[in-house]
Amino acid sequence: MEVSWGASGPEPGDNQALKPCLLRRNHSREQYGVAASCLEDLRSKAYDILAMDKSLAPITLVLAEDGTIVDDDDYFLCLPSNTKFVALAGNEKWAYNNSDGGTAWLSQESVDVDETDSGAELKWKNVARQLKEDLSSIVLLSEENLQVLIDVPCADLAEELGQSCVTVQGLQNTLQQVLDQREEARQSRQLLELYLQALEKEGSILSKQQESQAGFGDGGDAVDTGLSREPSSEIALSSQILTTLTEKPAPELSLSSQDLELVTKEDPKALAVALHWDVKKTETVQQACEQELGLRLQQVQSLHSLRSISARRDPLPGEQQNPKRARQEPA
Repeated sequence: MEVSWGASGPEPGDNQALKPCLLRRNHSREQYGVAASCLEDLRSKAYDILAMDKSLAPITLVLAEDGTIVDDDDYFLCLPSNTKFVALAGNEKWAYNNSDGGTAWLSQESVDVDETDSGAELKWKNVARQLKEDLSSIVLLSEENLQVLIDVPCADLAEELGQSCVTVQGLQNTLQQVLDQREEARQSRQLLELYLQALEKEGSILSKQQESQAGFGDGGDAVDTGLSREPSSEIALSSQILTTLTEKPAPELSLSSQDLELVTKEDPKALAVALHWDVKKTETVQQACEQELGLRLQQVQSLHSLRSISARRDPLPGEQQNPKRARQEPA
């Protein structure tokens, strides 16, 4: 695919950070590299770079991978660098392209495809692109996304990543090891929880025996179990995250890092109402999610540090690794 970089740059005095983007017309193979500070800036440059008729204004910018309409500057700033955009003019509709095969750009309206298979393919390709940009993101993936990449045929994943099948097979083995490690950690935590529950039960029995011996005295203080509370406002977590929290043992191991961050930011009382738990149990799960998130971020930082150290140690081209001093002849 031919890539041309636009010649237009930021205007003098523009101090906003520029985001590199890839821009093309609908049904076109040729894409252009553009640096824009906001959506309006990207639209303005699209008219000139793509030679679009301004009478067709306004143009619509959509994501090339799935046709999502991008019409919010905050969302635009959250997108990664080199995101691919398609500029639609007038009544044009986004058309899906299968550039991997290099044979055709097919419209979704003219191709009868299975929606489930298409969605699954887009999902694993999006995860693969994330992995291609930063290999250390393996640590941040959810168990579901790890399994998605493991199940992809080796040849298809190798083509998407631009690597050999041998390299991709090693990558899938690594993904399986990460998945196995999380499962082992889950089983260990389950055993620990069973042990703690047994100790708590034994302590409860001893406590009841002591109370029965002491007889009926003053009324015991009411214990706040966190059940008496007023329902809070609705939470921002998806039903999938709530299902994982309620059904999965050690749910923090199943969630992605983004989902873990959402769980930790929720109000414990509101989350307890949504999960039908008491506040104490909810806070315990949130603490476990926070610890797992911190551990993953620490692992990513360690990988980045090792990568930086390795890059600094690599000698520059033509640079001697062990220069020797000239031997001086005795006078």
